[in-house]
Amino acid sequence: MKVALLKVFAAVLGTALLAGCAGVRTHKGAVVDPQLASAIQPGIDNKASVEKTLGRPSFVGEFTPNDWYYVSRDTAQFAFGNPRTTDQTVLHVSFDQAGNVVALRRSGRELIANIDPVGRKTPTLGRKRSFFDELFGNIGTFGVPGASRTPGY
Repeated sequence: MKVALLKVFAAVLGTALLAGCAGVRTHKGAVVDPQLASAIQPGIDNKASVEKTLGRPSFVGEFTPNDWYYVSRDTAQFAFGNPRTTDQTVLHVSFDQAGNVVALRRSGRELIANIDPVGRKTPTLGRKRSFFDELFGNIGTFGVPGASRTPGY
């Protein structure tokens, strides 16, 4: 009886531990339907019709408000690892001054850049000193003839 109970407890505990390692899939951004996006025609549609078809854009161009961007990204993450992008779609709709569609461009994962902002070492100016030079480097430097002295010390 005790052995069977121990086996059941071990199985439940193992299942609970493995459940914490499950993968997580997420979707961020706009939901861009390819059929609706292909229905937008340059020269025919305007800002109002694009907004009715695709909804509000993810963001508007910083310097030109006539550029609308619809960004969609799917990511997958396993356990405590960093999320990785599995699919990305960027739909760029350009308008002229009158508000009519001029161009419609679509791009995908080729725009993703891997940026590592934190390196192992911080570049500094000056000479490179070892740990022991830093620790014992000032021994004997005070009161040495020819060494520069600051007034008041």
